[in-house]
Amino acid sequence: MGSLSPLDLPRPPTLVLRGQRFDAGRPAVMAIVNRTPDSFFSGNRHPDLDSAKMALEQAIADGADIIDVGGVRAGQDGEPVDTTEEISRVVPFLEYARTAYPDVVLSLDTWRADVARAAAGAGVDLVNDTWAGHDRDLVGVAAQIGAGYVVSHTGGLPPRTDPVDMTYGHDPLDVVVDVLRTLGRGAAIAEQCGIPPERILIDPTLDFGKTTVHSLEVLRHTADVASLGFPVLQAMSRKDFVGESLDLPPEERLEGSLAATAVAAWLGAAVFRSHDVRATRRVLDMVATIRGDRAPVRADRGTRATRATRATRGKAPGPDL
Repeated sequence: MGSLSPLDLPRPPTLVLRGQRFDAGRPAVMAIVNRTPDSFFSGNRHPDLDSAKMALEQAIADGADIIDVGGVRAGQDGEPVDTTEEISRVVPFLEYARTAYPDVVLSLDTWRADVARAAAGAGVDLVNDTWAGHDRDLVGVAAQIGAGYVVSHTGGLPPRTDPVDMTYGHDPLDVVVDVLRTLGRGAAIAEQCGIPPERILIDPTLDFGKTTVHSLEVLRHTADVASLGFPVLQAMSRKDFVGESLDLPPEERLEGSLAATAVAAWLGAAVFRSHDVRATRRVLDMVATIRGDRAPVRADRGTRATRATRATRGKAPGPDL
């Protein structure tokens, strides 16, 4: 038998935000706090400030590294929200979060440059542009306020547009080609605006401008996205591609979301946007440990120390069946 070696797995570049480093050994959980009454997932609707504060505290306790705050539902089914209303939803919460948790990484989920400008004083670390540069000024504002930037892919659709009859060509891989081209171009623009590469995240943006078949194909090619040389964000939590794969409503999509999370982590994604922080944290830590990028917290099993401990507890050593 020849020599055996682990698979040559993609190693995500390091993401650096607020002096913290996230990589294969320390993947980041991005907790979602929606300051909206109409989020597609009823478990993450926090229109009043007190509810949002409680969600923040729970996310931190559960192991969140990044808090992603949004004031507008992504889909077209939500209520209209103008710039003034969006600012009133997100800025007071961001100011509170920065005061309460000075070291936490704060992300602003918006496609509007004016909202990012208004949030600059709250110490925003990342601008999550989920609509692929629809407002061409947004990436420049992110650079001006010293924030990182998320480059996304929406297939050219404008904000709050659900995909209808989306096509990328005759070959199933054409959607992957378009994702790679768009993300590469967007990352280059962000660098040209002065954002360092270690503060640029690329997000294939599953469901946005994509059918379920498209999203699954792109997910399978997470390693190709990682090969672009920037940290990869995967935002998959309870999304429709999970629901349609399993024929389940948002409230029942946890296990499917975690399965997708494990696959994407194995293939080199470094940041995971999630409604379910504690479960996602545990999945990511386990995948990183299996990959060999993170050491087990304990490795006592089968050692003399374990046998001695069992003996003092009155339990004979042996396998746990």
